[in-house]
Amino acid sequence: MAAKPKNSRGGEMANPSPPLRWAMSRVLARAADRDRIAARRRKLEAKRRRSGSAHVVEYFHQVDDGYSHLAAQMLSAFVERYHVRLVCHLVGPPSGPNAPEPDFLLDLSRYDAARIGPHYGLEFPGGSDPPDRELVDLATRILAGVVTDSGTFVDAAPRVGDALWSGSAEALQGLAERFRPAADATSVLASGERRRADLGHYSGAMFHYAKEWYWGVDRLHHLGQRLIELGASHDGGEILGAPPAIEPGPHRDDGSMALEIFPSVRSPYTALSFDAAVELARATGVRLRVRPVLPMVMRGVPVTRTKGVYIFMDAAREARSHGLTDWGSYYEPVGAPVERCYSLYPWAVAEGRGVELLSAFMRAAFREGINTNTDAGLRHVVEAAGLSWAEGQSIVGTEVWNDRAWRDEIEENRRAMYDVGLWGVPSFRLLDASGETRLRVWGQDRLWLVAHEIQRVLAARL
Repeated sequence: MAAKPKNSRGGEMANPSPPLRWAMSRVLARAADRDRIAARRRKLEAKRRRSGSAHVVEYFHQVDDGYSHLAAQMLSAFVERYHVRLVCHLVGPPSGPNAPEPDFLLDLSRYDAARIGPHYGLEFPGGSDPPDRELVDLATRILAGVVTDSGTFVDAAPRVGDALWSGSAEALQGLAERFRPAADATSVLASGERRRADLGHYSGAMFHYAKEWYWGVDRLHHLGQRLIELGASHDGGEILGAPPAIEPGPHRDDGSMALEIFPSVRSPYTALSFDAAVELARATGVRLRVRPVLPMVMRGVPVTRTKGVYIFMDAAREARSHGLTDWGSYYEPVGAPVERCYSLYPWAVAEGRGVELLSAFMRAAFREGINTNTDAGLRHVVEAAGLSWAEGQSIVGTEVWNDRAWRDEIEENRRAMYDVGLWGVPSFRLLDASGETRLRVWGQDRLWLVAHEIQRVLAARL
């Protein structure tokens, strides 16, 4: 039997027993099941039609969140494009187990929003520093005074955000005179947060429609597609907020730049994007450095059921949009399976098959439904990667399993990721010829930005 992970502090969920592993697999696979999701959508739409009610979309705005400012700029076009009734709420930041690194998250929201905004025709005037707390308080009170009037909120939110993120106290005071701020926003925030919790989420910049959540500008196209399919579009079918394509581009590097990938083989978002990230590096000529890290729960970071189910639902939606028809045959690999895979990774790298090992493991776990906690499951992975199971078995079955070297490397990767302000997976870092960080991003939905930055750097050399 495989040893229990030694550097895990996440309790039973970090290395579940076989019955619990099976149960976790069923719950998360069910969350990603396309037929079940489609059936629920049909049922909800039939209920809405019988009642004669409108298509109600609820939006949750977090004033000091960069992603919320981008989303706010889309609200006007959203209500013009789709036949919906928009209900707006104010919320504070996520807290507790749903926000393991709140300061990192706010920092990344500013950094990321400034870079992705222009590609959506949006602006983010903020810098690297957080906004002044007094201005955040005033901005919150302004929006608290108008949040119950969706039309006014749609008009006010981007203006207030622009003044706040520009650091213009004068502009914000002018908006306060126009919109009459609430004396105290506490009760408004509490109401929004209760509603968000009741509906089953924890973040800002979120849209909710008929039992499903859509995060910011990155997922607005999924919501738009759903509304178009329901006949709730005013303009004949153009989707608002379609994400940029991942385009390697015309310029090719000579290996002077490096793309670091921080994957976790238990992450559905990593499983969605890993092969594409590897191919992007190959197509553009940048050096590839793969730096695996442990899943959060194995790092002692709890993941709530609410967050886990949302992630698997969202990943399934993303998989469908990328044409992965076999996505969702899931068997939970957390704990010993992940560690056994990682213990094999240095050997696989030495054999020139490191990328193939990680790819095969994630395919087995997320698309083939193979129990990687068994020798038979791990053998399937090893052989699918083009490696010898006899050699692999000798590694996981001997003292090599307890060798600190591979564990230390995994921990070094985690520290390197945290050192640049990243903590989730997959994360990516693009380094130029001097080793300077040109871009640091988190998420499978940022590969297009990595591709764009590679081309921008290469074009600047010409």
